[in-house]
Amino acid sequence: MTTADTPLLVADSWLVLDGSVRSLDRHVTRFSRSCLELGVVTPGELNRFWRRTIAALPRTGAWFPRVELVGHRPSLRLRIRPAPARGEHVRVWVPDGPDHRRQPACKGPDLLALGEMRAEAASHGAQEALLRTADGVVVEAASSSVLWWEDDVLCAPPEEIPALPGTTAGLVLDLAAARGIRTARRARRIDELDGREVWLLNALHGVRLVTGLIGSGVTPGGGRHFTQWRERVERLRLPLDPPSVASPGRGR
Repeated sequence: MTTADTPLLVADSWLVLDGSVRSLDRHVTRFSRSCLELGVVTPGELNRFWRRTIAALPRTGAWFPRVELVGHRPSLRLRIRPAPARGEHVRVWVPDGPDHRRQPACKGPDLLALGEMRAEAASHGAQEALLRTADGVVVEAASSSVLWWEDDVLCAPPEEIPALPGTTAGLVLDLAAARGIRTARRARRIDELDGREVWLLNALHGVRLVTGLIGSGVTPGGGRHFTQWRERVERLRLPLDPPSVASPGRGR
């Protein structure tokens, strides 16, 4: 566990099921880009670290490993953790205040505060907490990206709003575009999601259907697209293989 004496600078995690993983390349890219932007590690160091990491992961069972860049004299490390329970549906608490993260585009520095938000969400009977801008535009959840459907258009928040580049959401948007499904970036407040099919997406759970928006007075819609897309994403696991670190590019 990191403390003020050993700050968590960058982190990333993904689900490993019997030696297979989904979108590992996206996790490698996101973590490596954030590390390289800090200027404290080299691509060669990251390549060696990733090869050791992949080799160390168990090939049986369910695991949720986390890679970290930590400390005032930054060092890379791997934590091998059992996978938490997974779910297909999620209730989301909608707090009154805006997103107060210090570094929303980098996973790591705000994880403690986001964990506290999820704990508060649990006190409201929810599993996640929604993050919004100061003027109420939906950004993402504490540990998940947000997508929703407007008729047959798959929508995401605007790219100009600072947010974590979600690996699973990015995968789904790319799959949709490849299948000729229209996608769009739209600024929406919580009341504009009333009756819409809303998803939360991250590496642990894949695609989850939002069944409640607690504290908002808004009722999300049903899951007309949900089952097909959840199953489609779950089928995209590949055997672990040591990746290479590319130049910083695209990146729950």
